[in-house]
Amino acid sequence: MSDLDTSAIDSLVERLERAAQQLRGGDLSSDAAASLVEDCAAIAGQASAELDRLARETPAEPPPGQDTLL
Repeated sequence: MSDLDTSAIDSLVERLERAAQQLRGGDLSSDAAASLVEDCAAIAGQASAELDRLARETPAEPPPGQDTLL
């Protein structure tokens, strides 16, 4: 299996984790929290698109024990 570049996903996950920490902190106004939640939704959409791209990029391998038909 080839090594995939997951740096984009890693970066998006870090952004979501920072946002979650801010939201849990309770120091945000309701407007700022709502804006941050919207940002999280956009980041999650980006992560979904990146995961789809990585899935298409990865060649499908047969499950273990399954050989290809001749």
